[in-house]
Amino acid sequence: MVITYKQLQSLEFPLYVLPHDNWECSDGLLFIDGRVVDDKNQGGVSLGQRRLQTPHPVLPLSKQLNSIQGILKQTSRTFVDTKGRPFIYEKTIRCTLKYYKITKIEKKETESILWLKNVGSPFSVPRPPETGYNYAGILLLGHLPWILYEYSQSAKKDTWRKV
Repeated sequence: MVITYKQLQSLEFPLYVLPHDNWECSDGLLFIDGRVVDDKNQGGVSLGQRRLQTPHPVLPLSKQLNSIQGILKQTSRTFVDTKGRPFIYEKTIRCTLKYYKITKIEKKETESILWLKNVGSPFSVPRPPETGYNYAGILLLGHLPWILYEYSQSAKKDTWRKV
């Protein structure tokens, strides 16, 4: 399955990077290079639970991604989600990466709310930026703020990223 930025919201996190796109599905097993990535014959609602129960040799999954930003920053194109669905992420559009001054950070119990200068709505982040990071790089979809891409200590020149 090939997905683009339009289907990113449908993914089940965490995701895991796969070494290549030459996977094979047979009898409820997802294989790469003769090793099991997922065994849907086992009980469990997540990839991790099923991998712990399978009697077959498993392929090590060394890189876990917990957010959309993780996919966008990867050079790899092949992934599997926590439901065991393998996919290829295809970067199809260019988005402007623009830097905004962080004006306020509201710390909540399980997240932080980031307010940016000249951006009408805040961004929810799992933790506040480290001290000294005063700017946020935001990917714009069209002309609208879309995703927090990175933090910066100073305002950087506007650029673009293929997503």
